[in-house]
Amino acid sequence: MKLSRRSLLKTSVAAAAFATVGLPSFAQAIDELVIAYNVTLPSWDPTVGPSAVNPTIQGFYQSVFDLYIPQNPDLSFGKGIITDYGWNDDQSQIWMDVREGVTWHNGDPLTAEDVAWSLTRAGNPDTGNPIQFIWGKVANVKAEGNRVTADVVEYEPTFFKWMSFLTGYVLPKKYYEEVGAEGFEAAPIGSGPYMVEKFERNAFVRLKANENYWGGAPEFKTVTIKFVTDAASRVAEIESGNSHVTLEVPYEEFDRLKAKDGIDGVATPISDIGMIFINDIDVMLDPNVRKAAAHAIDKQLIIDRLLSGYGVAIDTLQTPDYVAYDPSIKVPYDPELSKKLLADSGYSTDKPVKFTIQTTKGFKPKDYEMIQAIVGLWRKVGIEAEIEVYEIAKHYELRAADQLAPMAFYNWGNAVGDPTTSTGFAMFGPSPHSVWDGKETFDMILPLWGEKDEAKRIEGWKKVDAWIAEDAEVIPLLQYVQPILSVSGVKVTPHHSGALLPYLMTRS
Repeated sequence: MKLSRRSLLKTSVAAAAFATVGLPSFAQAIDELVIAYNVTLPSWDPTVGPSAVNPTIQGFYQSVFDLYIPQNPDLSFGKGIITDYGWNDDQSQIWMDVREGVTWHNGDPLTAEDVAWSLTRAGNPDTGNPIQFIWGKVANVKAEGNRVTADVVEYEPTFFKWMSFLTGYVLPKKYYEEVGAEGFEAAPIGSGPYMVEKFERNAFVRLKANENYWGGAPEFKTVTIKFVTDAASRVAEIESGNSHVTLEVPYEEFDRLKAKDGIDGVATPISDIGMIFINDIDVMLDPNVRKAAAHAIDKQLIIDRLLSGYGVAIDTLQTPDYVAYDPSIKVPYDPELSKKLLADSGYSTDKPVKFTIQTTKGFKPKDYEMIQAIVGLWRKVGIEAEIEVYEIAKHYELRAADQLAPMAFYNWGNAVGDPTTSTGFAMFGPSPHSVWDGKETFDMILPLWGEKDEAKRIEGWKKVDAWIAEDAEVIPLLQYVQPILSVSGVKVTPHHSGALLPYLMTRS
């Protein structure tokens, strides 16, 4: 990293400021990597509670804990704690081989018993795992040597994919049972590339390299991740030199900063999509209102004008990278059709339909501004929407209770690219991640959960997506392109899941 006299003065001031709160100082050789992150970390247990299904904080969890089966940066499946796995011939049982020679951060060996206990705990509805309805589809989980087996209670075609996704983490049986939930929250240990050294809630977490990590020790021995939820503040962090890496900044700032000496930028399409949940309450029970709202949105214009062209317009909850993507399903921008649909239900620009739409502000680049633009487009056809801003944690709370506003903007992560983990959980009424309760959609989705014919299963999900698009039960907007900025002394390898992983960062 090259430092001018001016930037050195800035760095010195920053170091003095950090010293007052116990944060790291800087030197020309970056010994302590500092990352300005866009969310806070509510909990250290990656398997329970609403935070466990927040895709954006998985980067924290994957730094400290190991997934059963990791995904490579290109989202291909690798070998992790589980080195091999499969079904028996009649798919009545699963088996997994556990990597040998792995240790927990406290030095205890990681064994097949830890894997069996973690799976059993995840499947127990009393533990509060939000994906329990997946993990609970196996039972009688046993460990013998380095092999784990389990009986299949209900066939789940995506079971092993979930081992790379939300709540799919191995936890230490002996340590957890010794300290309990509160003790684990106070002093979490995992088997991942970093150990928790210090955690200040709503401020920062400092991580220390696990020199005994089975995948090889990370290059940066100390990493401080600061919780900087305001996008403008993250821009200031990287521009001032107070942080070495940041993400999710406005795209015009990304373009401006990456052109400066000493700052590099990478923008990669990730598995996240921007979407608008529709809650089937109030005026959203009228299909004409839903369809009018969908056809009144010029997605490409929003991408070009607000996101500087960084984004891919989509019309279903599948991106072009997902296995059930169907490019033939279209919801075109057609404001005249919107006006006609609204007129059929008695609405017009003089007598607009009214409802509330919720959104985050600064959580994703231009999230609030996108909703502002959409509300402006709606106003032209006869829709008057009031914007309510909330924090992402509030979204999870309201969604789990089925209490979202008639519309709510959200970014949906689906790193494994399966339709069950996009359309399935977002649109299946009984899912804790859905606020749509329509019976037709329920009846179409229900038989697909256990479909053993893979080709038939994927084709079935495409039909579900076509139905949902036609009935306007959700409004997909775009596949995100994630902007990451770093100082020139740090090389960042982006992960297409959207997780920002310090383990993948090296000195350049």
